[in-house]
Formats: sequence, structure tokens, C-alpha cells
Amino acid sequence: MTTKQKNILIFSIFGAVIAALILLAVFAGRVPLNDEYTTGNTPGNLNNGGYYCEHDGRVYFANAYDNYSLYSMNTDETDIKKIHGGSSSHINIGGDYIYYVTDGNSDGADPGSFRGAYGIYRSRLNGRNVTGMDRCHVVSMQLCGSYLYYEKLDSDTAISLEKIRIDKKDRKTVDPDAMINPNGYANGVIYYNGTDQDHYLYALDTATDTAEVLWEGDLWNPVFQNNYVYYMDVGNNYRLCRYSLSGDVVEVLTNERVDAFNVYNDYIYYQTNSKTDPALKRMYVDGTSQETVCSGVYQNINITSSYVYFNAFGASVPVYRTNTYGPVDVTTFDAAMQAALGEVE
Repeated sequence: MTTKQKNILIFSIFGAVIAALILLAVFAGRVPLNDEYTTGNTPGNLNNGGYYCEHDGRVYFANAYDNYSLYSMNTDETDIKKIHGGSSSHINIGGDYIYYVTDGNSDGADPGSFRGAYGIYRSRLNGRNVTGMDRCHVVSMQLCGSYLYYEKLDSDTAISLEKIRIDKKDRKTVDPDAMINPNGYANGVIYYNGTDQDHYLYALDTATDTAEVLWEGDLWNPVFQNNYVYYMDVGNNYRLCRYSLSGDVVEVLTNERVDAFNVYNDYIYYQTNSKTDPALKRMYVDGTSQETVCSGVYQNINITSSYVYFNAFGASVPVYRTNTYGPVDVTTFDAAMQAALGEVE
């Protein structure tokens, strides 16, 4: 082989290697699209701030003991790891990616902190490859298939419904004027209540982004599960009810005034509003077996397969938790506190 032929061969191999590296970088940077029925988090969790999200045996959560920095752990609260130091909420997960909102508060203690930043972010589940999706203030957000639907707050009063594909392409304004909470997503449809002239139950088809009235009720924060819509009855002192989409029947679950609730499989956890006896309670989804979880006023009711997490109104810590199933046993979330203090490996 002549020197010229050797040089040509070397340059050919070098060029092939460079081309392969470029292709590898391109494909590595791609975000695979999700199945159209992928849901980022449960509607009940997102209606309560979206501070906890369970995915493939791990729970991703905003640790209130560490300025709501993003952590992950096993469902039994073991193997707690810090992902990044930016204050996080509205946590959604699809595939190998996590999507969340940060308000810009951060301790700045690690490279993953976002001091001064705010908006929607995407990263790998381990916190790497952080990408800003939209620099805006967010009221609510849900992962619907391959799109993030979110209420964008443009000013003190101007709210629009936006969407952006998870690969940061195809960003659109779905509705420039309406307050549409996208949290109630299921099977290609966003279930939401009207906020302007009525509180009817609406369905937004995400394939066409067109909406229709499903039921002329008077509801707030609808949550769809197993062909029922659970909601707060606005016209009747915000009592908790459910509406059967198949039977066109309303069932009153409790006549107590409710401030917040979360539905998870067989249970509803809900905060009652009372001047004398406010309490966090739970019951079965048909309204039976009502019992008190904890007396007082609580908020941010987030549920995983193992625990229900919540905190007192007006105080981010301590964080309390009880078993999702089985007997009520309220304790503090000490593992999260220890992790924030660096006492957990």
C-alpha cells in the first residue's frame, strides 16, 4: 500500500469515526415521544401542588426540608438521593424524563441550582441534561402524551393555556383567554371545570384541542377515575361529590365543606373546612368509612402507593405522612429531614 493510499485510508477511518460520533450525539440528544395516553402525575397530586410523583418504584419529590429541592427515593422512603437544588413543583414524569416547575428560589449549594431562574424544566431522571422548556410563571401543568399542557400566568390576571412538545418543539397557544386547568387528563382527554360564565364539566380532546360540555354541573377541581368524576360542589358549600359519566348520576360523598381533596384508587383524602373542628379525613371512594386522619388545617395532600404526605396550612415543615392503606398512623417524614441535613447516605 502506497503512502497516498495509507493517508486516504486513515482520513476515511477518521471521517467515519467523526460521523459516527456526530450521529451518536444527535440520537443521544433526542427525546423519544411518549404513548398518547401517558400521564405525568395523578390529577389529585397536581391539584395539590404536584410535590410528589411515583414512577417505576421510585418517588420523586420536592423536599420541603431543603427549600423544595428535587429528591428521589424508593416508595418505602429508603435510598433517598438529591437530584438538584432548585425549588420544584408540578412534578411530571414520562419515560426517562422528569418535567417540573421552578420558581427561582434556590440555596445555590450545588451545580444543579437555579438561582434566579424560573419556568418549566426537563431533565433526565437522575437530574442530568437540564433543559429549559419555557421561561414563565405556571399555575398548573400536566404531561399529556408527548405534550406538556400548562396554564401560563402572563400577569396578575392574564392566564392562557399553552402546550409544548417534550422535545421542545411545536409550542402552541391552545386558548389565549380561558383558565383551563389541564391536571385532569385521562385517555386523551382533559377534564376541567368552567371558570367564567359557568362551572360546567368540559372535555378537551388533546388530539384536536377542541372542547365540549359534558355535563352542566356546578363543579370545581374535577378528578377522573374509573368513569367517575370527583369534584367539589360549588353551589352546595363545596361538598364532595362524584358524577357517573356512564350513568349520569350524582352521588354526595360528604356534606362537609371541603377545601382540598385527592383521589387515589379506593381512597379519598380530603380537608374539611370548619370553624370548630377542621380536619384531614379519608373515606372510600363511595363515601363510606369516613374517619379522621389528623385534626387541624392541612394542605398539599400528595399520595403515593405507600404514603400520604401533607403539611399544616401556613407551615411547610414538618411534613406529615400516614399509610395510604391500612390503619391511620400519622408521623413526621423524618427521612426527608435527615436527607436534607446530610445524615442519609
